[in-house]
Amino acid sequence: MSVRELVVLGTASQVPTRHRNHNGYLLRWDGQGILFDPGEGTQRQMLRAGVAAHDIDRICVTHFHGDHSLGLAGVIQRINLDQVPHPVTAHYPASGQHFFERLRYATAYRETVKLAEAPVAADGPLAVTGEYTLDARRLSHPVESYGYRLIEPDGRRILPERLAAHGIKGPDVGRIQRDGVLDGVTLDEVSEVRRGQRFAFVMDTRLCDGVHALAEGADMLVIESTFLDEDVRLATDHGHLTAGQAAAVARDAGVRHLVLTHFSQRYSDPAAFERQARDAGFDGELSIAQDLMRVPVPKR
Repeated sequence: MSVRELVVLGTASQVPTRHRNHNGYLLRWDGQGILFDPGEGTQRQMLRAGVAAHDIDRICVTHFHGDHSLGLAGVIQRINLDQVPHPVTAHYPASGQHFFERLRYATAYRETVKLAEAPVAADGPLAVTGEYTLDARRLSHPVESYGYRLIEPDGRRILPERLAAHGIKGPDVGRIQRDGVLDGVTLDEVSEVRRGQRFAFVMDTRLCDGVHALAEGADMLVIESTFLDEDVRLATDHGHLTAGQAAAVARDAGVRHLVLTHFSQRYSDPAAFERQARDAGFDGELSIAQDLMRVPVPKR
């Protein structure tokens, strides 16, 4: 069965709290699983969320600050311990190669799984599969950081009323989909383009071109909102976004479902992030991320 959902494993910035683990997000995309920014404690959060090492096909690290990457050692070792039967690919900023290697080989263990290293050195496509294209865009943070975006290929939506108008039914529906034409009637005449789904993941960054490029037309945007708007100066100084800034990006990009996350420990009221997002004019679906939350990707 096709499942496309975000499993939130952790939502804290810099330090965990009583209620928020360090970062960690698993995107289920049909039969694929992409783990983003596994911070410390991710392996335990996976157990609590019902996520297995076998569910991971790719790991995408935005940057090498600890709250986004210290969980790599445990996750990689768990992948090998469980002898995941498929290869796993890891993406991360190329400038952090030494950090990745230190985490990958932090302690002794037996390697049983092929882990392919595919560092990111520039904007552009990282992988093209039958299910999606994975893109990266440079962000603005004190250390090199990249955001990620999945783009599903466009498909076609069959229109029953047009089929009926041309007298096409039964097995002939499959034939025109397969061959593109049937008795002079083209597939274009009985269908329309269904734009592929888009998912964007934006962590630690100031406002920059990369943020807007990743968010453009996203069905789901997972984006950091470390600070509230009254602390915008702190956000800019430390390379982060406020709730209002993140929501304004989503508003202007036509995002359908906005997921705010990566909250500073200084704030105790999650509702304040929702209020500021709405005040910024975002009127789509909105989730204030909580640990172990599951959020479906909006269907097309």
